[in-house]
Amino acid sequence: MSSETLIKLSGIVYGYPGRPVVLDSLDFILGQELVGLIGPNGCGKTTLLEIIMGLIKPQAGTVEIMGRVCSEEKHFRPLRPQIGFVFQDANDQLFCPTVADDLAFGPLNMGASRQEADEVVRTVLTNLGLEDFGSRITYDLSGGEKKLVALGTALALNPKLLILDEPTNFLDEKAVTRLEEIIRTLKLPGLVVSHDLNFLNKMVSHSFRLENGRLTEV
Repeated sequence: MSSETLIKLSGIVYGYPGRPVVLDSLDFILGQELVGLIGPNGCGKTTLLEIIMGLIKPQAGTVEIMGRVCSEEKHFRPLRPQIGFVFQDANDQLFCPTVADDLAFGPLNMGASRQEADEVVRTVLTNLGLEDFGSRITYDLSGGEKKLVALGTALALNPKLLILDEPTNFLDEKAVTRLEEIIRTLKLPGLVVSHDLNFLNKMVSHSFRLENGRLTEV
């Protein structure tokens, strides 16, 4: 695998009971670029992301992340902090009482001091345009606000690449513009799943379509 290759999927197969196979001998390579992923509802886009993150295991095929073959939880665990993964539903990602607690959780788990974590929280909130949100109760946030905070939890770990599942869901026009600015500033490679073609056209170098279990470049 080239040092430029961040993700390589080979022959990935996955299906659910009583349904056609959603990933059928799928191959995919991600280099140093930000690419889009589109496809109809239920085609397996989120399943593909969860396989990349090691949250579910493919029924066949090989997953390589940053040059390492990953087949077990112990292989994925040290790599996840380097991947800024944002779930489609922010409620799956936010579980602490306040916004500051959610943003500090990752750095503290990675060994940062309380002071270092607090500095990360301040920086992330400023970058997100949420300077006054630290003490807000996460449960009380709007859907769009939760989405931005979920992105913040990923950015708090200073990731090497981004994996975003429907990042513009619930965001108003102003928040989408802010998200675009953040992603441009980060200049990180990664994979963005979105039905928002206008957003993808602005942000990614090119896109792939997932349909009938396979990827085609569009």
